[in-house]
Amino acid sequence: PRQRYGCLVGRWLVVLTALLLLVGVGCSRQVTGTAQPDPVKASTEVSKDGFGIVTGFPDAPARIEIFTEPQCTHCADLQHDFGDAIKYYIGVGALQVTYRPMTFLDKGSNHHSERVANAMFAAAGSPATAFQSFVEDLWANQDPGGKGPTDDQMADMARESGVPDELVKKIADGDGVVDIQGMEDMNFEFLYEVDPEATGTPTVYNLNKDSKVDIYDEDWLKKLIETA
Repeated sequence: PRQRYGCLVGRWLVVLTALLLLVGVGCSRQVTGTAQPDPVKASTEVSKDGFGIVTGFPDAPARIEIFTEPQCTHCADLQHDFGDAIKYYIGVGALQVTYRPMTFLDKGSNHHSERVANAMFAAAGSPATAFQSFVEDLWANQDPGGKGPTDDQMADMARESGVPDELVKKIADGDGVVDIQGMEDMNFEFLYEVDPEATGTPTVYNLNKDSKVDIYDEDWLKKLIETA
């Protein structure tokens, strides 16, 4: 049976019910159509509220938010299964994504999620497809319950993904570029509004239709694009 996605979080108490591995090799994706060259590449910037990273063309017909936690294995599954398709649709102007990082799986002196979230904000200003590649690499190299990748390792991932050198340096230096606690508080409030009963990650929210996306449907992304 298909493994369901989900890391659950309570309003004030985080409950990690399990860290399960997918049995299969993931979902294969065939993206129809041909990418059209555009003289202006989609960009990445911090959201107006300061706690999300918006990537893609502003006039993209489909717009979603992805609530994600750097140590959530199900979030890694989502990027593994759909990351390349997300990058494709961002690149051709069909999709805009706002990433809203969470840090509820950090424990004690373990700042794994905090550092990864900070690196994502440090990469704001990158070409959109480079940023999406960086996100995929971060979740492919997660270390649930551990220290996670070092600043230098994340900088190498960013460089290989196409993030500009000046932003790679910020990542390597570990520069604090976002109020982590403010980010956690606001993004949790947004996430709780989306689903107060099964509040967890990954959660994908359709901004156009003001509704939570059913990511258990293997064709959710294709349907999202087709109905935008």
